[in-house]
Amino acid sequence: MSSPYEFRPTHVVPEGGLPTWESADPARPSARLDPLLPVMLTEATGDWARVVCSNAWSAWVDGRMLITLPHRPPGTAQPLATSADPRALLARLEDALAAYRQLVDEYAAGLLDLEGFRRRSAGLRVGAVIDGPAAWLLDLDQGRWYYCEGAQLQTYATVEPADTGRGKP
Repeated sequence: MSSPYEFRPTHVVPEGGLPTWESADPARPSARLDPLLPVMLTEATGDWARVVCSNAWSAWVDGRMLITLPHRPPGTAQPLATSADPRALLARLEDALAAYRQLVDEYAAGLLDLEGFRRRSAGLRVGAVIDGPAAWLLDLDQGRWYYCEGAQLQTYATVEPADTGRGKP
């Protein structure tokens, strides 16, 4: 890893967290990784896996316990950052979801045919997973998934921004 902006999570730590070791040796224990922490697998030896965290700290873990992400997210040229307040993103997500719900209501009521539904919903893209106090929010304008707990967003992964016809790459 040559710079902190190249972090691309490949796995997530299981819900119970995960013990770490300084080397692939059970006699050298280290810190414990937090539950659901995104990590990048960089090396594997048998059941041992060397992972790197977003802050460039690395350790060895029991690789059998890691949760594999569906695919490695592609990056963007934008640096990873933390935003202090998730409310603006939440408002945009709410607006997109409300617009989609309105289209579904119109289609279900027979006020909109399938072609009209497809045409009017074509530019809507939203992503959110909420699990108690934790949330993963997709901001396609910034090309990022954010992890949110409370009133602070932290970049979780970057994605290729979609061409939604709004003049963005």
